[in-house]
Amino acid sequence: MKKLFLFALVIGACRADAQTVDQYLQKIRGNTAELTAFFQQMPKGGDLHNHYTGSVYAETYIDCIVDSNWYVNTNTLKVTKTPGDGATRISDLKTAGEWPTYQEKLLQKWSVKDYNGVSYPCDKQFFETFGNFGIASGVRYDVGLLELKNRAKSENVSYIETMFTGIPNHIAGLDTSYNTKLEQGLADKDEVAIKKILDREYEAVLKKGASAAAEDFNANVAALHKGLHIDDGDFTMRYQNYVARTQQPADVFKNLILCFVSADKSPLIVGVNIVAPENDDVSMRDYWLHMRMFKYLHGKYPNVKYSMHAGELALGMVKPEDMTWHINAAVHTAGANRIGHGVDMPYEHNSYGLLEYMAKNKVAIEINLYSNEFILKVKNDAHPFTLYNEFNVPIVICTDDAGVLRSDLTRQYVLLAKRYKEVKYADIKRFVYNSIDYSFIEEESIKDKIKKQLDDKFASFERDVLAAHSK
Repeated sequence: MKKLFLFALVIGACRADAQTVDQYLQKIRGNTAELTAFFQQMPKGGDLHNHYTGSVYAETYIDCIVDSNWYVNTNTLKVTKTPGDGATRISDLKTAGEWPTYQEKLLQKWSVKDYNGVSYPCDKQFFETFGNFGIASGVRYDVGLLELKNRAKSENVSYIETMFTGIPNHIAGLDTSYNTKLEQGLADKDEVAIKKILDREYEAVLKKGASAAAEDFNANVAALHKGLHIDDGDFTMRYQNYVARTQQPADVFKNLILCFVSADKSPLIVGVNIVAPENDDVSMRDYWLHMRMFKYLHGKYPNVKYSMHAGELALGMVKPEDMTWHINAAVHTAGANRIGHGVDMPYEHNSYGLLEYMAKNKVAIEINLYSNEFILKVKNDAHPFTLYNEFNVPIVICTDDAGVLRSDLTRQYVLLAKRYKEVKYADIKRFVYNSIDYSFIEEESIKDKIKKQLDDKFASFERDVLAAHSK
């Protein structure tokens, strides 16, 4: 009885601390600097919508090309390993005293640094950065992964689930008619015909060595992960495989097969995703077909989880009718476990029913506030955050591409607190715990450990806030 009484006192004290911390949060909601200090120190759980290549800062990529002493085309700023027309070796640019100028230009081309919001379409500025720094992004995975880990720990993030890199494969010699047949099936919306084609390509890809390619990839990721000591007592990282939705249908499906086989065989590879601009012509044309590819492979690999970029659209990017069904298809047809972005929710057919379904079936939404503001120009009450929150859809707060956007997870919580005054401190804590509960971590013991650590970190954080502001 005495132990129960003491336990009740502790719980009561924790609740009282949380209530008082909420009062302080309400007090500082209009002050960005104070909010930043608050959320920088607050435990933030996990970042579940994280693109590795877009999360490493451009300065790191530039350091890599400098170390390699590659070439820069002084007109186009294209970086190459070998000389060509207009290309100058970086060491020569340094000798001539010109390197600082080109370094600054690369920072502006490889991220949104100094972008004025006028001279170029914002979505193009964002997505084109990936092709620009692409040659550098795969040079030093060790440097990049450690950067993500160390930055996460410095802002009290316990877990990152990153979309890491594509799976190298040399599967060739497939039936060249797959694309034509898939495109015809798409045009006819003939699901029976599409399934037959997917059956044939699936068997062909397996026979051509999909398992060996996936196992080789998994072994390389595991060796890198272990060699860098990524996981430690305070931090955990896991990886998602992904495909680019802008490829031809047969290539998308071939790469999806590799992704699912890989994720099915490794506890480090915890999920699958689909990336690239959703409003791209090929993405829009083939979206219906992609959803059926995910549904098909879910039937083959029911234990593999997947999140999907869906509804990353705003009015004006596409025709209004194209904004009515993408999240519906990702949830109902493809069976996604989580949705990334989901910005077009207000335009979705039967959006209330869809929100109720997501809440009931625990389909979490990955909210990327600054990303949606920059790429889509959607923010404040134009963003559907409030819709998701009011319908009790599980919410997780994420960065998307912190390096390209020159942001971090702390900033996302600052934006959340400033824009949505109805969100209380208890809600924010719930979003933090959601980021672990709805992660794809396979080992329940690891989830439990992270949540127990969050309990302790929040208790300490709340005591510190009260101690600092009760004077």
